[in-house]
Amino acid sequence: MTATGPQFITSAGNALLKDLRRLAQDSTGYRRQGRAWLEGDHLCRAALARSVVPTLTVFSQSMWEEAGQQWPDPGGRTVVVADALFPSLSGLESPGRMGFVIALPAAAPVRPGVPSVILDRLQDAGNVGAILRCAAAFGFSQVLALKGTAALWSPKVLRAGMGAHFGLHLVEGLEASALEALRVPIVATSSHAGEWLHRAVLPWPCAWAFGHEGRGLGEEIASRAGAAVRIVQPGGEESLNVAAAAAICLHASAAAQSR
Repeated sequence: MTATGPQFITSAGNALLKDLRRLAQDSTGYRRQGRAWLEGDHLCRAALARSVVPTLTVFSQSMWEEAGQQWPDPGGRTVVVADALFPSLSGLESPGRMGFVIALPAAAPVRPGVPSVILDRLQDAGNVGAILRCAAAFGFSQVLALKGTAALWSPKVLRAGMGAHFGLHLVEGLEASALEALRVPIVATSSHAGEWLHRAVLPWPCAWAFGHEGRGLGEEIASRAGAAVRIVQPGGEESLNVAAAAAICLHASAAAQSR
């Protein structure tokens, strides 16, 4: 860690601690502040592995005493928070005991011609984070979130993404018209219409579109799709969880390229 040593925080009224609470507890606060809160050893190491340099590293006191000085020095400032105060920064039942504050990448345009995932008003942070993990795993390097989708850099989505954020090109707050810049076919998902996925000839590169957990894709996105597919469900359930459906569809695309 830094040669001057960490700053210790022992008061709940500390101004820096209050600032960190606002960042950690407000799901859209990162948009105003231009920075995000990463909690836990795994997520922080995933960021470092992608050369993300934190502006601030935060340890609980017990974590600092046990292992803090064994961590690589990522640069920036280090603070140590009393164990009784650290849970106020956490959204977990068992707080992660450490975290990073990172500067967010500058807003970037839609990249044309790359395998992409479109999120149309998905509400559940766990679903969004899980789909980001699938996108990264199956070679879809860009995720485009339309207005109304859960905030991509919120603490809950970051935790569910398990580090996938740092390997993806993420663009959020988009209008449907922004998809014109994609220049790849859009494939829509449906629970009741379209070609069966296991029989479909899938274009590559393409953009898979996944819609709201209850209402599915909006008409404006569905009308832009060049194809629609559905997943065979012999068990008879009405529909699959959107993150599960995304995993199946994105894997199908990846598998088709490896044949």
